[in-house]
Amino acid sequence: MVRGVRHPSLEEALTAHRTARLNVFGRRLPVNRVVLEGWSVAKAAEAQGVSRTTAHKRVRRYRAEGAVGLEDRSSRPGRSPRLTPPELVRAILAARVERRWGPHRLGPLLGQPRSTVYAVLARAGFSRLRDADRLSGVPVRYVHDHPGALVHQDHKKLGRIPAGGGHRMLGRPEGIRNRRGLV
Repeated sequence: MVRGVRHPSLEEALTAHRTARLNVFGRRLPVNRVVLEGWSVAKAAEAQGVSRTTAHKRVRRYRAEGAVGLEDRSSRPGRSPRLTPPELVRAILAARVERRWGPHRLGPLLGQPRSTVYAVLARAGFSRLRDADRLSGVPVRYVHDHPGALVHQDHKKLGRIPAGGGHRMLGRPEGIRNRRGLV
């Protein structure tokens, strides 16, 4: 085994099926075939069902960065030159908390377009005035200890199926008699 290329654990194999092309295991498979088994990149790409360009990219990333190069990456750009400066973000948020105004009124106050003010407020979670606490102006959010804590079930019997079963279980005549309570 080449150093840096490891086979997935049972946990990793169970989280995504073994034939997935875009998970970590699916990215390691053609690399293992090329590096360990000596396959050509074109043959490994065809066996995996991806393009040769994709297979070359994965092998190149593995050779440059090791196994880390095959892990999931963020889709966020490396740099954002037009991002709102942090000082302006702080000024917008401070004005929102102090005055409790929306983007239409804060924009002219701060000399910024209302779209910029709205985007900053939305990113910070201050997008709706009605969702904020009336006294402090801080957004009110549900915070729970684990995902799915707010999920609940409501049960409602939509069909009037009798306890012994309806006509599908008992047949038409019996199901009708059962429904009328003649049993």
